[in-house]
Amino acid sequence: MTNVVKLNPEKMKEPINVLIVGVGGQGVIMVSKVLAQICQNLGYQVKQSEVHGMAKRGGVVFSHVRFGSNVWSPTIPMGKADVLIALEWAEGLRWMNYLRPGSGVFIADTKRIVPPFACRSRVLGADIGYSKNTPDDVREKVAEAFAIDATEMATKAGNERAANTLLLGALSTTLTFPDKAWKEVITQMVPPKTVEVNLKVFDQGQRWIKGSRKGEPVEGAAFVPLVQPEENAVRTHLEITAEWCKGCDICVKMCPERCLVLNKDQVAELAEPEKCTGCHICEWLCPDFAISLNPIQQEAAE
Repeated sequence: MTNVVKLNPEKMKEPINVLIVGVGGQGVIMVSKVLAQICQNLGYQVKQSEVHGMAKRGGVVFSHVRFGSNVWSPTIPMGKADVLIALEWAEGLRWMNYLRPGSGVFIADTKRIVPPFACRSRVLGADIGYSKNTPDDVREKVAEAFAIDATEMATKAGNERAANTLLLGALSTTLTFPDKAWKEVITQMVPPKTVEVNLKVFDQGQRWIKGSRKGEPVEGAAFVPLVQPEENAVRTHLEITAEWCKGCDICVKMCPERCLVLNKDQVAELAEPEKCTGCHICEWLCPDFAISLNPIQQEAAE
């Protein structure tokens, strides 16, 4: 069992620093705005800064949130972040040096969005240039570390995009704010049709952390290797939800095998299935979550 870190602004001389990082389209800015609004509602001074120029094209996005009795600067110095919230695994690892040594809390979605240039070999099961660090590697370096398959859990709950709210639920267990304060702001900031699922996954995120701290078996704790040797690799079937596709052409342009096209309705379509290697690049880069690669059942593949 790890040491339980609880942050109470009333008892801290310095501002509390929360760093939120991820990839464009994951909702990094939404997480930071929810947190900033809650702090403001509770009467704390808040400073927020962010970089999101590539938010719509899979680029790096990060946001600093600082709150307390007095906050003079909007940016968090290296080594001073009390909590690091990562919506993408490698981004979390990249920012770890911003955590406070000995007391920083690391909370990350295990979702991995691999940039195209990391896929140097496109053979099924080939190695890729992406971090090999596992949750166990991270736990050795920080006071508390939690690796949650938030995206998969949110998908099962009914909305993949609510993964960021699930991480807010996880974050809430580290701060001393009342649940009512969190849920009021979340209800105001998410689309009306998604309020129910967002509140549901917020509770899931809380339960996940509490269960993990108690050493109980928790859903979404597995960390599956990103690639496997070809003889053990799981073959995949590409599915496109036409209603979600906006015809942005990103998947078509970035597909290494050039097996995707836009059809007459300007919707992405797998034109040459035999060329698809299951590299996931189209799935990872789709800003509208319209593409998914699902494993083919072994008996069906034979």
